[in-house]
Amino acid sequence: METTSIALDREAYGLLRSQKRPGESFSQVVKRLAGSHRPLSSFAGLWKDMPEKTYRGIQAERKRLRSLDEQRSERLRAPEQ
Repeated sequence: METTSIALDREAYGLLRSQKRPGESFSQVVKRLAGSHRPLSSFAGLWKDMPEKTYRGIQAERKRLRSLDEQRSERLRAPEQ
């Protein structure tokens, strides 16, 4: 395997190192991070064949989680007593 050396300042090295998973090489980290971007359009139609019951369940869960987020926001905004 051919290799190439690159120079990174300490901050860049620290950022790269923070993304490293156990057992993963730095080359694997770079490939994972650089190759992970997919255009949003690639997701179009992904759920088109989803059963209506599954879709309704997802919508209900989203609504429940949104409500929990709103409750938490209200608690955080409330003055401490």
